[in-house]
Amino acid sequence: MAAKRDYYAVLGVEKGADEETIKKAYRKLAMEHHPDRNPGDASAEEKFKEATEAYEILKDAERRGRYDRFGHDGAAAGFPGAGGGMGGAAGYEGFDLADALRAFMRDFGGGGGGFEDMFGGEGAGPRRGQDLRVRLKLSLEEISAGVKKTIQVKRKVACETCSGSGAQKGGASTCAQCGGRGQVRQVRSSLFGQFVNIGPCGRCHGSGTIIEKPCLKCRGEGRLVDASTVTVDVPAGVAEGNYIPLRGLGDAGPNGGPAGDLQVHIEEKEHELFERDGDDLHVEVPVSMSQVALGGEIDVPTLGGSVRHNVTAGTPSGKIVRLAGQGLPRLRGRGKGDLHAHLRVWTPGKLSARGKQLFEELAKLEEGKAPKPGKSLFDRVKGAFGG
Repeated sequence: MAAKRDYYAVLGVEKGADEETIKKAYRKLAMEHHPDRNPGDASAEEKFKEATEAYEILKDAERRGRYDRFGHDGAAAGFPGAGGGMGGAAGYEGFDLADALRAFMRDFGGGGGGFEDMFGGEGAGPRRGQDLRVRLKLSLEEISAGVKKTIQVKRKVACETCSGSGAQKGGASTCAQCGGRGQVRQVRSSLFGQFVNIGPCGRCHGSGTIIEKPCLKCRGEGRLVDASTVTVDVPAGVAEGNYIPLRGLGDAGPNGGPAGDLQVHIEEKEHELFERDGDDLHVEVPVSMSQVALGGEIDVPTLGGSVRHNVTAGTPSGKIVRLAGQGLPRLRGRGKGDLHAHLRVWTPGKLSARGKQLFEELAKLEEGKAPKPGKSLFDRVKGAFGG
């Protein structure tokens, strides 16, 4: 038998979640994995049973307390198959499907629309249009400053001739099968009781109307393809993977249904100088041997232009200089990240006669000897622990 998962993780709630949060989380999972919605799907059935078991434990204060203290075995006391007490918990394997369905119907299958609302709210009336996705590539300079971009989008818009209905004037009637509700209700019996399924009407496809004379322009769909321009306000500090939702700018729904959304997904162009790390930037800065040996000012590139930075004499190659506030703006906070300049000593490939002479003189001063290798940090830590 597979190890049981943590009940809080099963429902996707925090350990301190209140009863209402637990109930909502379970209701969502039950709607997704209920056997009536997934006939013949063994995986969905297991998830339905697992979610119901977690809900039964966590909604009950006493059982939840035992679970928090003793884990799954402690919570099992009094459960079906558990032997009725703590001693029988070792053989407990959780709900079977009958237990899970009865528990579900007990809390959500009564009058007042509980079960029907949960499974019958979809498909009635005109359907919502599809969401659309577009990709927007931005440079680091644009991300740093924030920018307005105009993009072209092909989408389905409501037909002006029929106002999105899909029918000529007077060319639609109420669906006789569903009475204009767009839904049909079916009641079926099983060993565990009666189940009510409410779904979209097969005759009118959930619209509630029958189009007898389709609109000649859109041929009854109520929509036409249109190319239009959209302006996107991109805030400073966005990152690859962020997206900007533009409500109602996706495809219009069929037969007058509401429009979906347009999602503008951000992509970053590769920069020739900078690498991004969150709100921080990294850049390699070549410096000459004389600059790091003698010290002095160097130019460090930033997104806003070069800035001067003073390098102390004897600075080693590879030193990282942090320039505070020279990174990218924080998307959901104040201030900016930092710029990390990695100093790399530049070695000339070709030397002039005078340059060669000067390096030969330097070599004589050094007596041709480089400094001895020092102990690495790893070696020092290893030595401190007797390695």
